Amino acid sequence: MKIVTAEQMRKIDQACIKTGTPASTLMENAGKSVAEATRDYLGEIKKQNIVCLIGGGNNGGDGLVAARYLKGWGAKVSMYLCSERAAGDTNLKLVKEKEITCIEAKSDKSLKKLDSLIDKATCVIDALLGTGKIRPLEGVFKKSLEKINKAKEKRGLGVIAVDLPSGMDADTGAIDPTCPTADLTVTLAFPKAGLYKFPGAERTGRVIIADIGIPEKLADKIKIELLTQEWAAATLPKRPLNSNKGTFGRVLINAGSINYVGAACLACGGALRVGAGLVTLAIPRSLQSVIACRVAEGTYLPLPESRPGTISVEAADIVHKQCPQYNVLLTGCGLGQNPATVEFLSSLFLKKGLPPLVIDADGLNILARIPNWRQQVPDNTILTPHPGEMARLTGMTIDEIQKDRTGTALKFAEKWQKTVVLKGAFTVIASTDGKCRVSPFANPGLASGGTGDVLAGVIAGLAGQGLKPYDAASLGVYLHGAAGEKVKDEIGDAGMIASDLLPALPRIIKQLKKRG
Repeated sequence: MKIVTAEQMRKIDQACIKTGTPASTLMENAGKSVAEATRDYLGEIKKQNIVCLIGGGNNGGDGLVAARYLKGWGAKVSMYLCSERAAGDTNLKLVKEKEITCIEAKSDKSLKKLDSLIDKATCVIDALLGTGKIRPLEGVFKKSLEKINKAKEKRGLGVIAVDLPSGMDADTGAIDPTCPTADLTVTLAFPKAGLYKFPGAERTGRVIIADIGIPEKLADKIKIELLTQEWAAATLPKRPLNSNKGTFGRVLINAGSINYVGAACLACGGALRVGAGLVTLAIPRSLQSVIACRVAEGTYLPLPESRPGTISVEAADIVHKQCPQYNVLLTGCGLGQNPATVEFLSSLFLKKGLPPLVIDADGLNILARIPNWRQQVPDNTILTPHPGEMARLTGMTIDEIQKDRTGTALKFAEKWQKTVVLKGAFTVIASTDGKCRVSPFANPGLASGGTGDVLAGVIAGLAGQGLKPYDAASLGVYLHGAAGEKVKDEIGDAGMIASDLLPALPRIIKQLKKRG
C-alpha cells in the first residue's frame, strides 16, 4: 500500500477521473466508506447522535455523503456548514431532501447553535479541510474545532476525521494548535505521509484506509509504501513438509558480553521464534554456561577473551572460518565497546567472504569509528540503527534525523548501498535502490531495553531463511511490531519487556498464514 503526499494524491485523483471514473463516484464511495467506518466504530447506530462539521471543498462533500448514509441507517444526524457550498451542490441537495438538520455558520454568529448540537452529540465527524497544506486556522473553523476539543476533553466526545484531522499537514504531520485529536481517521484511497509523522500521528487515533475505487496501479511509480498484513502474509518464508533444519537456514549470532548477557539471549530467541532452522551463538567463552541455561535450542561457538566476558581480537579469525557454514551473520547486540571488542569487529569487517550481515547496537557504534567502513562491509548488509546510532553513523543530529526520518533513511541507504532500518515509532526501512517501507506501528511498550535485540534476531532469522535483505528487514519490522501490539493488547504498554515479544512472534505468524 503506497504512502502518498497531497500532490501525489491530487494527481492520482485526476488520473482516475481521466480513465472514466467520475469525481462524483469517488466522492460517493468515500462518503459511504466514512459512514461504514463510523457505524462500525460506534456500534448500535440508531442510538447515536452525530454532528458533521462540513467544509467547502471535497472533504466537506465526503462528509455530506456520509451524513446521508448514517441518516438512512437510523442515526440522528445534524450538519454544521462552516463554509458555503458551491451553488447547485448535488450532495447538499440530497442531504436536505433527507430532512437532515442543516445549520449554516453564517447564520450562527455566536455559535450557540453549534454549542447546542455538540452538547447532544455522541460523535462528531470532522469533514472540514482534507489534504491541503496546513495554514493557520481562523474564524469559524478555529472556533468550531476549539469547541470540539473542549467537549472531547470534558466528556470524551468521539471524533472521526475524514482523510486526516483538520489542521494537520498531509505531508509533514505538522499541526495547527486547534487540530482535533481523532479517535478514528478514515483516510481515503491511500495513506498520507503525515499520518506517520509526529506531532500529527498523535492526533489520528486508529487509522483506516478506505478503498474508494481508485486502482492501486495508479500509484505504482511511488516508492514509499506502508507495511500491511497482506504484504507480510505473502512474504512469509515457505515451510514445506519435506524439510529439515537446513531448509530454514543457519544463523550465526555474535553477541553478548559480561554486562549484556541478555542481549545475546534475546537475539537468539528472535531468530528461533521466526523459524530459523539452526542458530549458533558466538559468545565469549566464560559466558557460555550462563547463556546455555536460557537458550537451550541454540548451538555455541565459544570465543577467546581479552578478559572475562569480553571478546578478544583473535576471535575474528575463528568467526570468519565458520562463516561459510551459515546463511547470515548478526553481530553487535550487547558486545560492548571495549577496545578489544572494537579491534575484534574492525578486523572481522575487513575479511572477505562474509555472509550477508545484520549489524546492530554496539556493532553500529563501532562501525561509525572505522574509516571507509562503507567499502569494507558487504553491500547485502542490513543496518538497524536507532536515531542516536544513526546520528553517529551520519554526523547528523538526532533532531535532524527525526525531522525527516524517511528522507534520511533513503539518502543513506543509497549512499552506503546498505539496507537501513531506522528504528522508532513508525520504523522506516530503506533499500539501496531508493525504495522505502514504513511500519504502521508506534508502540511505547517497545521503548525498553532489549526489544532492539529481538528485532535484530528476527531480521537475521528471516534472512537466514532466504529472504533478500530489504524483504527480511521489512518483514522483521512488521512481525516485531505486530508482536508488540499483541502484547500491548494483553497486558498494556507499561511493563512490557523484550522477552514478552518472543512467544508472541509465532502467534503473529500463525495469524498471517490464516489470512494468507
